[in-house]
Amino acid sequence: MKYSSFFFLALLVLAGCNQSTNNQPIAKETAPQKSTVQVPIFQEDSAYSFVKTQLDFGPRVPNTSAHEKCATWLISKVKGYTSSVIIQKSTLPAYNGTPLRFENIIASWNPKIKNRILICAHWDSRPFADHDPDQKNRRKPVDAANDGASGVGVLLEVARQLSLKNPALGVDIILFDVEDYGPPQDVPMGNDADEQWGLGAQYWSKNPHIPDYSARFGILLDMVGAKNATFLMEGISMQYAGDIVKNVWNTANRIGYSSYFLFEQGGLITDDHVPINKIRNIPTIDIIHLDKNSETGFYPYWHTTGDTFDKIDKTTLKVVGQTLLTVIYEEQ
Repeated sequence: MKYSSFFFLALLVLAGCNQSTNNQPIAKETAPQKSTVQVPIFQEDSAYSFVKTQLDFGPRVPNTSAHEKCATWLISKVKGYTSSVIIQKSTLPAYNGTPLRFENIIASWNPKIKNRILICAHWDSRPFADHDPDQKNRRKPVDAANDGASGVGVLLEVARQLSLKNPALGVDIILFDVEDYGPPQDVPMGNDADEQWGLGAQYWSKNPHIPDYSARFGILLDMVGAKNATFLMEGISMQYAGDIVKNVWNTANRIGYSSYFLFEQGGLITDDHVPINKIRNIPTIDIIHLDKNSETGFYPYWHTTGDTFDKIDKTTLKVVGQTLLTVIYEEQ
């Protein structure tokens, strides 16, 4: 997904053209040892089950029954963890003019506190497996186990932990819709390529759930559940929020996850963090699986029918979730 359906189709080109830049090592910084804060323990079994439940509905493609049923379930889950839930519902045109019904789901903790952070992921599925090795599959929908459901599964477990131990600052979780309904790779995207992806994030960035909403920083999760995932320091994130990237990567390395969070420059990815940075002016980073050894530069099953539940790894969910909880609870 994402990203290009990630929305990365245009950015894949950039990533491919900048190999000399993308993989340059970035110096680690000495992070203070924050040992005074008790951070909750992320339960990977819980996140894993949340991923599976999403997939049990089938591909969550907008305007389908599976999409509607999953939205109902997601809303019910977050309402079980906080009383502050807002649903943005509207219709947006896809790249081909198809009107897409969407629901952005926003859950908040400590909503009256101005000192806030934002964490997010997209929950819809791509309608086209346009990178599938079998051409016969390229108009089939994607299960989107990793490209969507993994990030949501992590955030639902984070939400559960926030309900058990209130953080010291305000936290907003947004599950963005219609992120992955960009044109198939054989359809020209035109000059407005970036605007054809991440429609839910674009809508929220222009119409936040609270007027003049702001946060100190944001963290987007995308494709965070595959075995032995590698998270490089994505280019747009470094451009708009380099200090946040380094803080998160230092935190992950400090708590034992150096083989996942690599101090290497990644390509520029068009993802939900782009409108948050450019329109909402909230410095936001993208934790996304970038694979230097795959043909696309992403998780090998990106935008294919192979992005299925069997690709999800509990350890990777744990790595990302525990890093996220550590960042949240160490923020003051």
